[in-house]
Amino acid sequence: MGRSYKIILGILLVLLAALMFLEANQRDPVNWFPSYTKTDKIPFGTYVFYENLKENFQVNDVNIPPFEFLSDSTNNGTYFFLNQSVGLDEVEMGRLLNWVKKGNTAVISATNISYPLLDTLELSFTQKIRTNGLTNIPEYNFSNPQLQADENYIFNRDKTLFYFDSLNGKKQKVLGFAKLQEDEDEPNDSLPNFIENKFGEGKFLLQTSPETFSNFFLLSDNNFEYAEKFLAYLNPGQTLYWDNHYKNGKTFHTSPLYILLGNRYLKWAYYFVLIAAILFVFFEGKRKQKSIKVIEPLRNQTYEYTRTISGMYLDRKDYKSIAYKLIDQFLNFLRKELKVDVQKQENYPELLEIQTDNTSEEIKILFSKIKELQRKNSISKKEVEDLNRLIIQFKKNI
Repeated sequence: MGRSYKIILGILLVLLAALMFLEANQRDPVNWFPSYTKTDKIPFGTYVFYENLKENFQVNDVNIPPFEFLSDSTNNGTYFFLNQSVGLDEVEMGRLLNWVKKGNTAVISATNISYPLLDTLELSFTQKIRTNGLTNIPEYNFSNPQLQADENYIFNRDKTLFYFDSLNGKKQKVLGFAKLQEDEDEPNDSLPNFIENKFGEGKFLLQTSPETFSNFFLLSDNNFEYAEKFLAYLNPGQTLYWDNHYKNGKTFHTSPLYILLGNRYLKWAYYFVLIAAILFVFFEGKRKQKSIKVIEPLRNQTYEYTRTISGMYLDRKDYKSIAYKLIDQFLNFLRKELKVDVQKQENYPELLEIQTDNTSEEIKILFSKIKELQRKNSISKKEVEDLNRLIIQFKKNI
């Protein structure tokens, strides 16, 4: 490598090291994606809420669609849906309704709940945005005086407020409400965002503010109390099924390098290896000698040939030819391996008995079978199998 090449390579390595240092010390931007996934520790993940659930309930994860899960009649308890949108189709909705009717509980917390389900329950919801300000800061609380906090639980981030604007008093009961800070428009207070809907022997718990279960909300001030009070409406004696299907943050690994590329330090180490390989090819990758062509040895295809020929005989059901081939092969084996020529040596039984562990009776049975088949004009498949079994047994005792 020439002097100029070494200088260029040194400069590139220094620049690469400086770039890696700056990248490693740069803070990651806050990810505000509403994933609502149990493993995400980002603001809109539900890691904190899920871990709290496991401490108070028997939680089973459901990774399949509700259509499949609800087909199993042994699954009873509470089915918890938490996401920005829960769009059940009509078939899934029908199975969910039948499941709740039997005495189970379905919890759905989403800003967009399946319209067919709301229509069946005679519900509708709308959104609230301030017209006398630039930001929308929601506040939440409960209707039950025993659960109601002195001060509302505040979600300190601009967020559109969704609430139920049409209720059927005979079936629904308001459990929680919401409002916007400094809102002077009507309606501006006690907007129902959490209701209970009786259905058959079970019930639906519907809530339009999934952000109240996010890491960002629960780790602010005393907002963790909101989740604790919400869970008071669930039966701790029932199994809680946590839906992982309707989630914005479901993980899809599209590349086998997702482990390397998902970690900043491994990612830059991987890039460094690629850059180093490119530099090596550029400076030292010249061919030193002519490549030598690799000549593959001829393959031994005796086995494949034998299988092909035997298959032809089997397809034609020519069991007589197969039996004769077996006999010829066996006699040839005796000539080569044991030096016994059955056709020329009359004392071959005694010679075979001396050289093998086969008894005289076994030898007699085998060769009686061979002579019997040689005299027959037609041979069945079973007779071929019997002959093959006797030959195999004879060879085992050699």
